[in-house]
Amino acid sequence: MSAYFEAFFALHRDLPREGPGEAADVAWAASVAGTSATAQIADVACGPGADIAALLAAAPQGHVTALDKTAHFVDQARAGWAPDPRVTVLKADMASIANSYDLIWCAGAVYFLGVTEALSAWRKSLRPGGSIAFSEPCWFTDAPSDRMRAMWADYPAMTDAAGIDARVEAAGYRTLGTRRVSDAAWEAYYGPLDARIAALRPGADAALTQVLDEAEEEAACWRAHRREAGYLLSVVAPR
Repeated sequence: MSAYFEAFFALHRDLPREGPGEAADVAWAASVAGTSATAQIADVACGPGADIAALLAAAPQGHVTALDKTAHFVDQARAGWAPDPRVTVLKADMASIANSYDLIWCAGAVYFLGVTEALSAWRKSLRPGGSIAFSEPCWFTDAPSDRMRAMWADYPAMTDAAGIDARVEAAGYRTLGTRRVSDAAWEAYYGPLDARIAALRPGADAALTQVLDEAEEEAACWRAHRREAGYLLSVVAPR
C-alpha cells in the first residue's frame, strides 16, 4: 500500500461514518419503498456500519446483510453487530452481491459502478416488489463555483437530478421518490472528521499532511458552497 493510502486509512479508520447520512434518510427511504417489518435488506458498501441501526429500525423482525470490500470496515461493523442475529456482515464486492432482498440500500457508493450499471447488476437480487435506495453526488445548480467543481473533479460523470433519473430509466427502473441529503447528515460525517484531522495534525508526515489538507478543504468547500452540490437520495423500483 502506498504512503498516501496508508495516510488515508489512518484518517478514516474507526470513524463513525464514511460519508454523509442520518437515520432520517433510512426511515424516509424505507417508507417510500413500503419496507415491511420483516424485510430482508442489503446494506451495500456499508463502511463501518453506520446505517445498520436505522435499517433494523425499519425492519425490526427482518435481517440486514451488510457488505464492504475493505477489511477494517468489515471488522468494525462486525465488532458492533456480531451479537445480533438479525445482522450478517460480509467482506464482499458491491459489484456482485448475492441472495435476494426486499430493499437494497447503498449510501454514497453507487458512483463507483455507475447508476445504470449498479441498478442493472443488482436487479437479479431484488425480490418481487423490491426497491433500491441510493444516494448519488448531484449538481443543484447549472453554474457551480470553480471551488465546488474542483471538489468533484474526480467524478466527471456527475450530473443533476434529471440526469440521475435518466440513468435510473436506462436501467429499466422508475423513481419512486427523491430528496436531498440534509445539512445535518453532512455534519454527521464532517464533524468527527474535523476532530480526527485536528488530532492527527501534530507530527504528521508529508503524506498524512496531504491527506489532512485535502479532507479539510473538502469540508470547508462543502460548508461554503453547500447549495451548489451534494447527494440526492433516490428510491427506485424495476418497471
